[in-house]
Amino acid sequence: METPGDPPNAVPDRSRWGRLHVLDWIAIGLAVLGVVCVLTGLLPRADAEGTMRRIIPILIFLGTVVVLAELTAVAGVFDALATRVAVTARGSFRALFWLCVGFASITTIALNLDTTAVLLTPVMIALARALNVPPTPLAMTTVWLANTASLLLPVSNLTNILASDRVDLDPVPWAARMWWPQLVAVAVTALLLWWWYWRPARAGADPFVPPPYVPPDRVLYRTALAACLLFVAGILAGVEIGIASGVAAAILVAGFAVRARHRLRPALVPWRLLVFVTGLFLVVQTIGRYGLDTVMGTLIGADPGAEGALRAGAVGALFSNVVNNLPAYLAGEAVIAADRHTQLLALLIGTNVGPLATPWASLATLIWYERCRAAGVAVPLGRFVATSAALAVLATTATVTALLVGPGA
Repeated sequence: METPGDPPNAVPDRSRWGRLHVLDWIAIGLAVLGVVCVLTGLLPRADAEGTMRRIIPILIFLGTVVVLAELTAVAGVFDALATRVAVTARGSFRALFWLCVGFASITTIALNLDTTAVLLTPVMIALARALNVPPTPLAMTTVWLANTASLLLPVSNLTNILASDRVDLDPVPWAARMWWPQLVAVAVTALLLWWWYWRPARAGADPFVPPPYVPPDRVLYRTALAACLLFVAGILAGVEIGIASGVAAAILVAGFAVRARHRLRPALVPWRLLVFVTGLFLVVQTIGRYGLDTVMGTLIGADPGAEGALRAGAVGALFSNVVNNLPAYLAGEAVIAADRHTQLLALLIGTNVGPLATPWASLATLIWYERCRAAGVAVPLGRFVATSAALAVLATTATVTALLVGPGA
């Protein structure tokens, strides 16, 4: 029997667990290394406990929001949304491109990048399958814009919340400072998306006729739709994101327990993602105690002008792809003087726009990779790394430049 989100003829659960993927082993190894750091005293237990208290809300969010996405896909909500997007495009592949770019950008800006990765990735994949076009261009639209469109509001990214407290900007002044860099980041992303991914896939896909879609169980469909809307409403209302996703997932699990109990199984829980994130934070914190903070300070430098801002953006992007954007931002913030707001915002751009070249560079990229894998979409790793690294360099440079010369500079 197939697991939720699996493609036809998927490998059964026992085979999946019996033959772990290489990324499974990486996650397990990272977690073991983190535990070793604590047991050997390289990372004091008090520091480790503090780190775990900080990441428990993140782990709750990741675990519950993936369950929500899996069951929402089974209920047919993403297929129905994909059909509506295709109908709106009126058979034009170019119009479909701009709709997808706008949809991903607005979702990221108004909600946050993790929500885009969770809820929009399955919509894009379902849309590609409904139109019988390669899913990679649409999947790449989600992961790229989930990161590069996360600058405009404090809510768009967890790092934004940290930075807005540091520079003491409310949402409206924040948006006034960041709207031009955000526009530049989205424009560069859209240009490269079209050139590298959408343009080659256009042949044979324009014009297209979207097929009709009927949900397999209308009660579960409505329950899943209501759970997703409740999740979004909770975020907009300022409810802690882990609580919002937990309540929404619980509602949907209850619905499936009544209507389709066989769909509820342990494989729904994203154990690899949870293990990876836990190990990542413990290991990175240990590295920080033994030289990471010093290295960040040396690389970022003390220049208060354009050079300092460009260096901060570059270092933020580089370390985001090495260790993850959240610890990279925190390490960079610790070595930037409190009154150098432009340099801090440049670091923020690097850790928001730059985390693209590795699957662990941001939580959104991790979630996106899990969604693609669950849906049976294999994005070519070499091409992903090469094009994403190029976008990270070009978009980070262009966006930091926009910060330096744009309105409010």
